[in-house]
Formats: sequence, structure tokens, C-alpha cells
Amino acid sequence: MKKKNIAIVTGASSGLGKEFVKLLSAKKGLDEIWIISRNEEKLKKIIKNVSDDGNAIIFIDEIDAVGRQRGAGMGGGHDEREQTLNQLLVEMDGFDENTNIIVIAATNRPDILDNALLRPGRFDRQIYINAPDVRGREQILKVHAKNKQLEPEVDLKTLAKRTPGFTGADLQNLLNEAALLAARKNKEKISMGDIDNSIDRVIAGIEKKSKVLTDEDKELTSYHEVGHALVSALQKNTEPVQKITIVPRTMGALGYTLQTPEEEKYLETKDELLAKITTYMAGRAAEVLVFESATSGAANDIEQATKIARAMVTMYGMSDKFGMMCLATVENQYLDGRAGLICGEDTAGQIDKEVLTIINESYETAMNMLRENRDVLDHISEYLYEKETITGKEFMKIFREMKGIPEEESDKKDSLMPETEGAKQDEAKAPEQTIAPATDDMFEE
Repeated sequence: MKKKNIAIVTGASSGLGKEFVKLLSAKKGLDEIWIISRNEEKLKKIIKNVSDDGNAIIFIDEIDAVGRQRGAGMGGGHDEREQTLNQLLVEMDGFDENTNIIVIAATNRPDILDNALLRPGRFDRQIYINAPDVRGREQILKVHAKNKQLEPEVDLKTLAKRTPGFTGADLQNLLNEAALLAARKNKEKISMGDIDNSIDRVIAGIEKKSKVLTDEDKELTSYHEVGHALVSALQKNTEPVQKITIVPRTMGALGYTLQTPEEEKYLETKDELLAKITTYMAGRAAEVLVFESATSGAANDIEQATKIARAMVTMYGMSDKFGMMCLATVENQYLDGRAGLICGEDTAGQIDKEVLTIINESYETAMNMLRENRDVLDHISEYLYEKETITGKEFMKIFREMKGIPEEESDKKDSLMPETEGAKQDEAKAPEQTIAPATDDMFEE
């Protein structure tokens, strides 16, 4: 009897398992693909059938469901999950070395897997899949753009640079949202304007048209957001501004300033981190400078600035007081990545003081910058108040004109290009930010 090449996939209803099945179905040389749910009662039968039939690939999705460290659940060693894990370990040890059986598993929580699973002879090779870099995002965009009609102006390489921190699912959602926006306008092709609006939706939510800001809130939000953008432009080592808007969003933002890096970066210097904290503090500084009062709108800015400053002190060795001393470790890098202190109570209090010092100094730096450039702040804030949404190029054009800074060559080339549909839309009305992923500076409710 001829041996069969069989691929077995468990828990493949969604996510990575589903994509793995798609790849297998396109692979030549496979006679059968078995897709089954997680069922420990079938485990022995599956392994036996595989051993009898010959070649096979066994893929177990979300293996942490049965593979977490033993003794952590209720019932001790008699827990059903632990029994399944024990059986899996036994079956993996029972494979004949001469058979062509490959066992692959996937998980988002490798930190909680039982050590017995990871020893040589079982899952002895671990491959970490991080969020895609700029080249990876470009390739993913090409895959999801295959069945979509795009305008010639749409450049996927440029789009990949504008979406740092986006996962494959985020990029898929981005293009799907853009397709829906184009369809609502009865357009046959997706324009760059549709994609810009889609980015806003993915990052900050849908434009909340029912929410009308008072003139006072609108003016305050304008100054807050321009404060972020202006202080960022006045510093070195900052990310360029892509867009400033005071259009309320469904995720709670009354406005936001979108900044994206010009290139992929994996390391940040102390100067870059301090510049980022100063930019975060600029929104509050603009409020106090102009209105002589603070609002609750800087809550997210303060949170993000505090996280960076605390990491500088406790983990990055960038504190003058503590030097290169590790005072915290990441408790769970695969979930929220929160840091846990590894120091005494007295030291913890000193850490808080050092963090506060960094934030206060950055706030004073931002305040001085805005005070020295009050005319620029007023002019651009008034412009944003009227327009509601401006592009980064518009902002930089006004900024350079008022500061007497020559226009960069790249901007001169851009200004000579014909206006795209996306640019027209931005000028006509405000377009509709998670990694994330995604906007650093938000004015929240």
C-alpha cells in the first residue's frame, strides 16, 4: 500500500492556523489535509494514523492552551489539560527517527510553556515572529492589494513607511477600510486619499460627526495639538509631522498629531527619548501659556512621557543619579510588557523623584520654546482652527516661512507635482491612530 503525505492542523479556525492551512493547500505533494478541533481524546488516534501512513506535518495552534507549565492549574496533576500535555510529550518521544513526521506549534505565550516541551527532541527550535519591518509591511500590502483596484498614485512602499508598528492584520484592515471608503463614493479604484482616511480610522477611530465642539474647546484643542507639532519641529531627533487634526474621533480623541519615522529604527538615543518627552509635554505647555490653565486633555501625553522617563531611569541606564544600574525588568514581554521594579522601597522613592525631574525639565524646555515662538504658535493654531485638519507639509511650509528657513529640495519637488485627489480631499474637508499602534500624541476627552 502506498504511503500518504498527510498534513494535520489542530485549532485552525482562525489566525495563524487558518493561514497555515492556506499555505498547505497550495503545496504540491500532499495527499490529504486533516483539520481538527482541539480534542485530547483524538490525540492517540491521530499519532497512530500518522505513524501508519508515513509522511506528515502536524501543526498545533495555540499550544499554550494545553502546554502551559504543569502544577499551575486547579486539580494538580489530575487536571485534564495536564493529562493532555503528558500524552503529547509521550507521543512526541515515540516518533521513529526514520519517519518523516514534523510537529509544529504556535503560541503568543512562549513564556508560560512547560520546559519539558522545549527540550531537545521535542520543540527544540524556536522561531520568534515579531511585527513586520518596513520591507515586511510592503510585501504584506502587496498580498492584500492583489484583488483591489488602486489608483496609479498609490505607492505601497511609501505606505509601508507610514505604518510603523502595524501588524499584518492591521494592514489588511487598512486596505479593506480604504476599499469601503472608495465604494461609498462609487469609485472603481482606491485613491491615496481613501488610504489616508483609512489610516485615521484604524489609528483613532471614525470621525464623530455628531460631536460638536464648543468654540472654546476647539480653540484650546488647536493650541494643544499645534504645541506638539511646533516643539517637535523646533527640536532635532524628532519624527516628522504627517497630520494635525482637531476633528473628534470615536476612540475619544478630540484631536491628534500624527508623527511617523522617516525610516525604521530599532534603537533610540537619550537625546531622541528626551525630545520625545518634550514633545509630549508641549500640549500641556501650550494650554498653560495661552489660557493660563491646564485641562484633562494631556492625560495620555503625561502617561506616555512617564513611561519613557521611567524606562530611561530603571532600564536604559540613562539617569545621572543611578547610572548604568538595572532597577526594573520586563515582567511579560509577550503581553503588555510592563516593567517590575527590582529594588527596595527607598530606591523606588528616589526613582519617582528622578522621573519627575526629567518630566519637569522637559516641560520647562517645551514652555520656553513655545514662549519664544508665540507668534508662530498663534498663527498656525488659528489656521488649524479654521481648517480643522492640515497636513504635515502645510504645517512645515508655514513654519519655515515664519522662521525664515529655506524650503527643502524634497518639498520643492513635491510642490511642483500636480495635486492628487487625496490632497484635494484634505483641503475640502477633514478626513475621517493603536503599535497602535500608532499615534504618539492625542488630546483625549
